[in-house]
Amino acid sequence: MAVVVEDGLIRRVAPDAEVPVLPGDWEVSCRGRLVMPGLVDCHSHLVGDLLVPTSGELLLHPPQVRLEHERRLAAHLTAADVEILSLYAMARALRSGVTLAVDHLSCPGDVAGALDAQARAAEQLGLRLVASHATTSLEGTSESVAQAEANADFVRRRGSHSLVRGALGFHASWTCANPLMQKLSRLRDASGAPVVFHLSEGDHDLATTWEQHFQRVVPRLEGFGLLGPLSVAAYARAVDDTESVRLAESGTCVALGPGSALLVEPSGRALETLHGRQNLMGLGSAGHGNLWDAIAAALITAMGAARGSRLVDPDGVLVQLFADGPAELCSRLYGAPSGAVEEGRLADLLVFDCVPALDPDSGQAPFLMGQLGRSRVAWNIVDGRVTVREGQLLGMDEVALAREASLVLSRLWAKTRIPEAAAHFWPVRQG
Repeated sequence: MAVVVEDGLIRRVAPDAEVPVLPGDWEVSCRGRLVMPGLVDCHSHLVGDLLVPTSGELLLHPPQVRLEHERRLAAHLTAADVEILSLYAMARALRSGVTLAVDHLSCPGDVAGALDAQARAAEQLGLRLVASHATTSLEGTSESVAQAEANADFVRRRGSHSLVRGALGFHASWTCANPLMQKLSRLRDASGAPVVFHLSEGDHDLATTWEQHFQRVVPRLEGFGLLGPLSVAAYARAVDDTESVRLAESGTCVALGPGSALLVEPSGRALETLHGRQNLMGLGSAGHGNLWDAIAAALITAMGAARGSRLVDPDGVLVQLFADGPAELCSRLYGAPSGAVEEGRLADLLVFDCVPALDPDSGQAPFLMGQLGRSRVAWNIVDGRVTVREGQLLGMDEVALAREASLVLSRLWAKTRIPEAAAHFWPVRQG
């Protein structure tokens, strides 16, 4: 079969003999390799994943201490730093098969400049990006409102861009006071923009929200009108059955981070609670590795729940998290159908170095995701543009990007007295 791509859309899917190669066409010879829709990272921390490397010592600290580490580093970020780190992180994402990242950036010193820097990086490399800022109230009301306004200005300027879109953002209920939430609610009402945030991160989120506002997290955010079909709520580690129903009824997309959930404090059974209420769900790397790590963690989580009789059909759940939910989210955010190699869909496509073996009775490839996880992404095509060709990033030298990113990280870690990515050098817990 041949797939014809024009103007960012799949225009035709037909047998090879019916689709001649015309002068000026760029032909991708698949040679029997698997072609499939691109991957959607429903909740990424492109810069944060580089800035705060995962280490056991850090993860043993309480959430408040971990957040303080992240804030101290983010406070030193400049827009130039964000652009360099974003270029490297996006290059890695493209080579792993990601075509859309819904990102949650923290750069409180220059929100406008940092979001513009991320947009430039995405346009340069050809990654589809929804960019938001993880604003908190921890620097004070006036500062948080100013950050929200800068985020909203970016949203207005990027409302209909073909590749890069803006979204309003905030960190989480436990770090955001009422004045900031009220401001975001008004901005959401005025713009109709997507909103990206952490939802019920864990027991600490529930406890702090209750202590300060006498509400649980989901009802509080619902009261401010921050749930809905264009809302992307990450984690949802501590939601109950009633709240999962409210999330489903609102149409909110829940971006699970199963990799991070295995590394931080256990808090509830998000996957089985949400899946049982037919919530729209997708996978996010969530600042802990790449999307393939999240898929492996999702399989482990789903199998544990299935063995405990809390979840049926773990393979079906993985398909929902890996493909169906992310495709629906992409379609909502960009206003065009996606998630299949069919005419009229967005031309976000991958070619894997994988010629799948088929079961002769069903015609299906057994556990295709497992095969893909061990295969190289040969070609990555985003919005009809080739970004990776035969495993190589186009347009930029990935090693040069890595070198520049390492210089930025070394400088930032030195400024904050955090040694270079060596886990055992992190401050030792007291007590």
